[in-house]
Amino acid sequence: MVEEIILRPVGIVKSELKEPSLTEDSGDLSKARIDEALRKRERKIRNLISEIIIDDKFDGILDGIEDFSHILVLYWAHETKGENRNLIKVHPMGRKDLPLVGVFATCSPVRPNPVLVTAVKLVERNGNVLKVQGFEAIDGSPVIDIKPYNPHYYLARNVKLSGWMKKIQREYARKQKL
Repeated sequence: MVEEIILRPVGIVKSELKEPSLTEDSGDLSKARIDEALRKRERKIRNLISEIIIDDKFDGILDGIEDFSHILVLYWAHETKGENRNLIKVHPMGRKDLPLVGVFATCSPVRPNPVLVTAVKLVERNGNVLKVQGFEAIDGSPVIDIKPYNPHYYLARNVKLSGWMKKIQREYARKQKL
């Protein structure tokens, strides 16, 4: 197996989000506090406009991207502490009421390689700068790659979710109705 891979950031995120909503050292927070922190952050992110600034050395790499309404952005969770990149199991979202599972069964940034992906709305392109809506990355996050979002390409059929993830989705849907 290859021991090391070198990634070159292609750009950087400029955002008013300065820190993650929950970090691996947030402590044993109650479910209510975690839920409230995540709801508050999601409300903010939903309409937040951020910029992705692509390095000038990649001139032309964005040509044609403006023909898409949404893009996938792969970025590095640079605030993840080195020692936490060795964690094997976590409670999803830090919630102790959810089972301890392997990191790869979660979307947690606490992972051996903290690569995250988000589908965002592409609002505007101006040269090497993309304005996007709904991006959860914090300011200064290195961007690794960008791809056009194609719902047919990324469509998966007969998707199965874990019981704990279904529980989170039900809770979220119920709170959205309130």
